[in-house]
Amino acid sequence: MERTIHKRFPVGGGSWVTVDVYGEPDAPGLVVVPGAMSDALGWRAVATAVDAWPSVAVVNRRGRAPSGPLTAAYSLRTEVADLGAVLDGLGGVRTLFGWSYGGLIALLAADERPLGQVIAYEPVIRPFGLDVLPDLKAADEVADRDAAVEIVHRRIAGLDGEVVDALRADSEGWEALRVLAAPIYAEMAALYGEPAPDSLARRADRVDLIVGGTNRGTAPYGTSFDDVARRVPRAAVHELPGQGHMAHLQAPAELARLMEGLAAAG
Repeated sequence: MERTIHKRFPVGGGSWVTVDVYGEPDAPGLVVVPGAMSDALGWRAVATAVDAWPSVAVVNRRGRAPSGPLTAAYSLRTEVADLGAVLDGLGGVRTLFGWSYGGLIALLAADERPLGQVIAYEPVIRPFGLDVLPDLKAADEVADRDAAVEIVHRRIAGLDGEVVDALRADSEGWEALRVLAAPIYAEMAALYGEPAPDSLARRADRVDLIVGGTNRGTAPYGTSFDDVARRVPRAAVHELPGQGHMAHLQAPAELARLMEGLAAAG
């Protein structure tokens, strides 16, 4: 499935959100919400591999080009409102999929509006990232994007020094990570802007939660996944064997096949 159109939706506070649409642009289909340190481009391989829906719309959340700025009033509720504007603009969405921070946004959206199916891959929720929040704030205050990338990869993702050094040696790839790190502190802090809800996705007909096999039961992604799953007791839980948090980059075809199986089940 190839990208066929690029859409732009105005949202509050003088910002806007763009969406890359693959397949039939006017046909109801799948909407993908990426998480932190990710953008619509990072989900292209998954979007092009999925065939279960006639269209796949990948949201480029605010704070990453060519979408608009976060704005001073940014919060997790801002993200939910932005997604609502996208869903209203697209119309007839069959399935909503979210990854990581985007998974939480998707589940919160399904608390506010009826949705047929919500799929979330390793959604995060507080206290995720609490231990690194002060250091992310310090890096943000001086716009030290290198430090922000290091914190995310070493202290959250748990990558060893050699892996991070190899990433840094790729100047083009590292610069892309620096750009994606610009909103990371605001997004992480948004998890703590209000108490965590007791339940999620109450207005979804079906909820499917996916955890990578290498992260199951392991901090921080597996334990945060468990925190979310407890808030959606009726959700079906699925495992993607041999994969971790970055399955959309490391195994897009396998993730796409799992998503298609869930589409059939839903």
